[in-house]
Amino acid sequence: MSVPTTGDTQETVPSSVPVIAIDGPSGSGKGTIARLLAGRIGWHLLDSGALYRLTALAGAARGLDPADEPGHAAVARTLDARFEVDPETGGERVLLDVRDVTLDLRAESTGNMASVVAVMPAVRAALLDRQRAFAQPPGLVADGRDMGTVVFPAAALKVFLTASAEERARRRYNQLKEKGLAANLAGLSQEILERDRRDSARSVAPLRPATDAVVIDSTGMTVDDVLNRILALARGAFPAI
Repeated sequence: MSVPTTGDTQETVPSSVPVIAIDGPSGSGKGTIARLLAGRIGWHLLDSGALYRLTALAGAARGLDPADEPGHAAVARTLDARFEVDPETGGERVLLDVRDVTLDLRAESTGNMASVVAVMPAVRAALLDRQRAFAQPPGLVADGRDMGTVVFPAAALKVFLTASAEERARRRYNQLKEKGLAANLAGLSQEILERDRRDSARSVAPLRPATDAVVIDSTGMTVDDVLNRILALARGAFPAI
């Protein structure tokens, strides 16, 4: 599917569309859980981090200075991106300006660039309505860092998924190695701590649990453990699931 666009940054999500917001720091497993949950219950998925990574990649491709906030905001408003099924592998393929950026999108260097871009208020404002446009029937599972606090504050179920920094670095290391990408465990630990600091200290939409979020520390839990816990919460909030 292509990245949705709307023309009104004040647009709100229709109250008839149920939303499950899953937030948390880098490497907490929220992306994996959100994707599995959406597939299990048949709802749409918003990977908000991908939008910031795409913005960072597109900005770099256009030669923007990493600190160019107006330039990156303009990029965010005009992203030409598509999420498709790879006909050869059956996995996800991401196109940016018709270029396949699937591997680039998940590289640690892209994540670091995205974390810098994500602190820019103008970029966050530019992407707000695009994220809300993902909310379509029968429902949406939204994965990010401010889904429950800013993007979907009326979501009936909000989860804040976290884990120790050491656990998150180990998970990220294994993910990168499985994809054939270079990784250094000590370097990842330091990068995760730095990204946590940036995300928590930014002036707009800092990383924090919503006041009504269920906080789940997944350190030592398996993917199935976490998924089943959130599935139980989802069935409690939305009996029709």
